[in-house]
Amino acid sequence: MTISKILKKLTAFSLVSTAVLLSSTATAAPLKIGVVPGIFADSVVVAAQEAKQQGVAVQVIEFTDWATPNVALDAGDIDLNYYQNSNYLANAVRDKGFKLVSVQPGILSYLGLYSLKHATLADLPDGAKVAIASDAVNVGRGLRLLQHAGLITLRPETGLLGTPDDIVSNPKNLKFVEVEGPQLARATQDVDLAQGFPYFILASKAFDATKALSLTSYEDDSWAIQFVARSDKTKDPRIAQFLEVYKTSPAVREAIDQFYQGEKKLYRLTWLPH
Repeated sequence: MTISKILKKLTAFSLVSTAVLLSSTATAAPLKIGVVPGIFADSVVVAAQEAKQQGVAVQVIEFTDWATPNVALDAGDIDLNYYQNSNYLANAVRDKGFKLVSVQPGILSYLGLYSLKHATLADLPDGAKVAIASDAVNVGRGLRLLQHAGLITLRPETGLLGTPDDIVSNPKNLKFVEVEGPQLARATQDVDLAQGFPYFILASKAFDATKALSLTSYEDDSWAIQFVARSDKTKDPRIAQFLEVYKTSPAVREAIDQFYQGEKKLYRLTWLPH
């Protein structure tokens, strides 16, 4: 064999070796998932441990607010986030132009009305102070729950993004205070009634999350927390493998049920028949 042919073979071998190394490096890159504290983070951690055994490394990144996880995902700093329902996502996409899509629904955690001062909704005094979430989607969600509980009436044409201006009947003259969603659990002690997210209440241990005076158990799966990815990354095999682990893992289901203290009235797993 000539020197020329030997050099050509060595060059070809070098290129193939480099390609294999790059492929191996790409496969080994951790799947970065953004979450908020509570069961969304905890259940992802459990699934991550099982995914690792299947060769998928996962890095779980916690955020303390509801804006940054979408910004980070859109920028490519993380690969998935798991903290928002599809209605919140649609509003964020509409407002910010994010190229984000849901790739799998997860836990549907019901919204509740809580009071540390009154035993029933009927006990609310005239002019009672009510804390509701400050973001557009959850303001509307909270107002619909108040209507469902018989405390207010909204205009018939009110959509998902309802505001207090859409209230046409308020017999108890409720006074509304808007609070950032994750802080509602702490704010409950300062008001007569508060919109509350059981997963934040359970995580903070602020009070008994099972003692809701009303819950959104009537809601459809659009309110389930979604695994969300960039639209150009939905075919990432690491995402598909992780989501399969999350859906099928008995350990994930057990962790979720333990977090909700076995109270099925607080949540539903949307990937299971019901």
